[in-house]
Amino acid sequence: MSKGKLFAISGASGVGKSTVLAKVMAARKDLRFSVSATTRPPRPGEAEGVNYFFVTREKFEDMIAHGAFLEYDAHEGNYYGTPLAQLEEKQKKSHVILDIEPNGAFNLRRKMPDAVLIFIMPPSREELERRLRSRGDTSEEQIAMRLHRAQWEMDQSVHYDYVVVNDQVDACADEILRIIAEKAQDLDGGI
Repeated sequence: MSKGKLFAISGASGVGKSTVLAKVMAARKDLRFSVSATTRPPRPGEAEGVNYFFVTREKFEDMIAHGAFLEYDAHEGNYYGTPLAQLEEKQKKSHVILDIEPNGAFNLRRKMPDAVLIFIMPPSREELERRLRSRGDTSEEQIAMRLHRAQWEMDQSVHYDYVVVNDQVDACADEILRIIAEKAQDLDGGI
């Protein structure tokens, strides 16, 4: 049986990755989501093992020391990483989508050069700021930090295989699905 293709999706905080990815995942039965580990606390509505594996800083650093991550990164004072074992298990049966930051995507590319990197871009910086503010759960200081980080992330989009603008969720999801259809091969036996 062939291994599934890896698709890394990145984009600035507030760009709508979660909403777009939910539509993409619902549209294809041969896709699995790679759940990342993080040291940040869960947000309202997030579930252990669904959105993230929530671990302590000590546990995360122990996992780093034991080579348990495909890639990891630290930002906004927390670690984020892709546990290698669960990714490999999912890749045996399906294509896999990773929601990762640019540094993680670049680490992934070094280790797995055939991974497809897709960056979701906001229609404009102003729209990104409006989306961040509309969440209602972010302080002015956090908004300023996220906008600063977002500019750096958007600057990294030139290193991705594809850049898709999320000015309309369905159109953005459709474009990502087109890319996946073009790059993914059917797995032996189907899913």
